[in-house]
Amino acid sequence: MTKIAVIQHPPVYLDLEKTMARAIDLIGEAAREGAEMVIFPEAWFSGYPTFIWRMAPGAGMGKTDVLFSRLQASSIDLGQGGMAPLQEAAKEHGVVIVAGYQELDGAVSGSTLYNSCIIIDADGKIANNHRKLMPTNPERMVWGFGDGSGLNVVETAVGHIGALLCWENYMPLARYALYAQNIDIYVAPTWDSGDTWLATMQHIAREGGCWVIGCATALESSDIPTDIPYYDELFPNKDEWVNPGDAVIYKPFGGVHAGPMHQEKGILYSEIDVEAARSSRRKFDASGHYARPDVFSLSVNRKKQTPVAFT
Repeated sequence: MTKIAVIQHPPVYLDLEKTMARAIDLIGEAAREGAEMVIFPEAWFSGYPTFIWRMAPGAGMGKTDVLFSRLQASSIDLGQGGMAPLQEAAKEHGVVIVAGYQELDGAVSGSTLYNSCIIIDADGKIANNHRKLMPTNPERMVWGFGDGSGLNVVETAVGHIGALLCWENYMPLARYALYAQNIDIYVAPTWDSGDTWLATMQHIAREGGCWVIGCATALESSDIPTDIPYYDELFPNKDEWVNPGDAVIYKPFGGVHAGPMHQEKGILYSEIDVEAARSSRRKFDASGHYARPDVFSLSVNRKKQTPVAFT
């Protein structure tokens, strides 16, 4: 059995240094409870830009620019060793970490942000980094498009892990690309919540024959620093649950295993039998005996896309 810890504490909103310190403390806490895998929600480093859904299109662009600059300042550049503290924590505690974060690619433009998900193995090495393929609606005001280079299921100390972010999980071909790589644990860091999202997690567990972990940031207005620009305009209801969290784990072939953890801050712990994923696919294996390659085929371009090549 493998013990999983799903983080449902908020970050220190738009403050990378304090958010990273909080993450290190939470990883240590989870490890002391026996967790072998620790999962953080979408854009947890350093806070999902919920303001994009609250600004008027066009008229609010100037305000979005101000907030975007704060977002840039709290993003992570892998090329500058920005994930080193998490890598060190993974190695120190012998845990696998899956974390949603906002990535700044300093090797190219140094300005565009990506909604990314990193998988760090228990030895501290980066096993995979995936950029969200398609930011949803107003997310495109702050995030660029990812590519297929991170569309991987990777072998880790706890099994084969793959991840898609938020509404990427509604993309059938992206899901299928993960199913076809012998996935054990499917992680879906998100900002979504509620019955519709939980139904999606249930569907993926049945469709993919894998453990499915959904996790969003449990966040109240009171968790957001009042010095954030336009705070009163963005969060007029000081008692609002901006996001209820709804951390959840579904069993292979469907059925709730743990959670959902609703309007509650903390850590969702659960033990899972990783091997149960593969045996569950006896009944339905989307990329195996239930596939029809003579009728359908999928081609995935894993080439890393770049706007410039220097020779």
